[in-house]
Amino acid sequence: MKKYGIIMAGGGGTRFWPLSRKALPKQFLNLTGKDILVNETFDRLSGVVEKENIFVVTDALYADKTYELMRGRVTGERVLKEPAARNTAACIGYAAMEILTRYGDGILCVVPSDHYIRRGELYAETLRQGMKLAEKNDCLVTIGIVPSYPATGYGYIKSGRTKDTGGFSQTCREVEEFVEKPSKEVAEEYLREGGYFWNSGIFIWKASVILQAFEKLLPDVYEYLSEIGRAIKSGNERQVLEEVYPRIPKISIDYGIMERADNVVMLEGRFDWSDVGSLDALALLHPLDAGGNVSLGKHVFIDTEGTICYAKSKLLAVAGVKDLIIVEADDVVLVCAREKAQEVKNLVEQLKKDGKEEYL
Repeated sequence: MKKYGIIMAGGGGTRFWPLSRKALPKQFLNLTGKDILVNETFDRLSGVVEKENIFVVTDALYADKTYELMRGRVTGERVLKEPAARNTAACIGYAAMEILTRYGDGILCVVPSDHYIRRGELYAETLRQGMKLAEKNDCLVTIGIVPSYPATGYGYIKSGRTKDTGGFSQTCREVEEFVEKPSKEVAEEYLREGGYFWNSGIFIWKASVILQAFEKLLPDVYEYLSEIGRAIKSGNERQVLEEVYPRIPKISIDYGIMERADNVVMLEGRFDWSDVGSLDALALLHPLDAGGNVSLGKHVFIDTEGTICYAKSKLLAVAGVKDLIIVEADDVVLVCAREKAQEVKNLVEQLKKDGKEEYL
């Protein structure tokens, strides 16, 4: 069965403000010093799926930027343009319907555009095993990351007993529960108890199987997807997509399907992984100095510990502080406690309320 890659690249990355902006959201930033995140994702996925079978789903507003920054990787028909942001269920359902209608059934490997992954050989092997598992068993496969510390910025998967995978090398488990982002105390208990994994947001399934799950569990969403499918066949896709897509209910694939389906299994991911969800993730992407600091750009530190600094053009002079995030982005300077990194998105909401759209 043919294999396809689906890269979800429509998010706004508000927890990475002020580096991530409306005009250039997080997936188009070079945070590692190597390449922009979406290109790193494409290159990683191309080790498992043929390049010509990799699709990028993004907001129509970012289509031109996608073509520009991913030149040489994706062609026009491989960029699926969402007329409105409707969360991950709509994004994934649209991609599945597009592929099933145009190319026939196949295995879809769905990945976010903004992950940072090391030990790529383990990543590739896990995806290959997941594709074999999905093809053989008609199941919905998710990847759970073996946790290395009690993270509070990730959702968790509570796993059950191991399952027979028919000789596949990766450990496969039943899924008992998807858990929201926990407090530090709860996360520490998860690690002590065992059987809990970080929810990577990486999924593998047949296009037909995930659409059957939509029909059963999200029938209102499935009706809209079916209408889009009929339009693809009739050659009227863009017009119908513009009319229908904004009416699709906003719901994540986790809430809408994964937490409710009875054919979900989890493969253990033992590669190094970060979802690069907030600015404190910069400490995972770059080496620390003797004081546990990370600094990108011009800086001088005195008596500073555990602090993340990012300077685009100015010198950051920092003295006598601990566990801060400081970002200089030309027109904005952000200062926040490192433990509050997840709350940067609330600043974005406040700027909207205050009518300061020019800073977004």
